[in-house]
Amino acid sequence: MLVFLKQRLVFLSVPKTGTTAYELALARSASIVVSAPPELKHAPVFRYNRFFRQMVERFAGPDVAILAVMREPLDWLGSWYRFRSREDLRGHPKSTHGMSFDTFVRAYCQADAPEFAQVGSQAKFLEPQRNGTRVTHLFRYEDQSGLQSFLAQRLGEEVVTQTANRSQSQQVEIGPGTRDLFERFCARDFALYAGIKGGGAHTMPAKDQ
Repeated sequence: MLVFLKQRLVFLSVPKTGTTAYELALARSASIVVSAPPELKHAPVFRYNRFFRQMVERFAGPDVAILAVMREPLDWLGSWYRFRSREDLRGHPKSTHGMSFDTFVRAYCQADAPEFAQVGSQAKFLEPQRNGTRVTHLFRYEDQSGLQSFLAQRLGEEVVTQTANRSQSQQVEIGPGTRDLFERFCARDFALYAGIKGGGAHTMPAKDQ
């Protein structure tokens, strides 16, 4: 997570959306860089609201913009699958080594998913809070040019990133039945992703009372 107090901007770090590259590129310009532990680096909206918001607003003022990136849901899950299939995780309960992507997706869709398939949800990460705290600028992972243009305009500097933490290349395929199951299970994620407009515009109402 990156906090830019002068520019009144918070950049949340959704896992598997390439935000580590932006952290490396913009750390010097940020007022606050939260890079560890993972639970704080990848603080979702509810955790930002609980632990960081009051501090940020004390120094930056109200109406701080919150930026985040979202990846196409199946592509996002594929990145998790590849990340957990790496050699150094072999034999660990979180490892997907030697497992098909189809098996991984079906495990993810279980109500009580096994440890290797417990990776959270982008929709849950981005869920608005009852007090109105919400993502105000949401970009698709594929729209890197739009994201960089927004950051350049907001921060007043050119944004140049390099690849960081990229998962190994690996073919990921699932059957039609598994795809149907996944689309039903992650209906909120697909709806949220489909609603992202150009320029990061998106209407995310506050969580119901």
